[in-house]
Amino acid sequence: MFATLVDGDDGARMNLKCDPDEASFLRDTFPAVQPGYHMNKTHWNTVLLDGSIPRGEIERMIDRSYGLVVRKLSKAERTALEVRHGRGAIYR
Repeated sequence: MFATLVDGDDGARMNLKCDPDEASFLRDTFPAVQPGYHMNKTHWNTVLLDGSIPRGEIERMIDRSYGLVVRKLSKAERTALEVRHGRGAIYR
């Protein structure tokens, strides 16, 4: 699991996996980034999707979260996720 998305009464939020140093930096930089709700607060952030964080930054955080999870998979598991498209591989 690299992300969870919740759309609650108080708005949408997403939990994303993070490197501990990056997690702390993002919390200090963006008020809408908080320690992971119901997650390991060292390795997860909760991102409030309130429009205060640029879309590109949210996409970067999602990509980073996915990468952190995928790199811990076995080679066979990573290969199973690959979809050949043109010259490179993309992941589902």
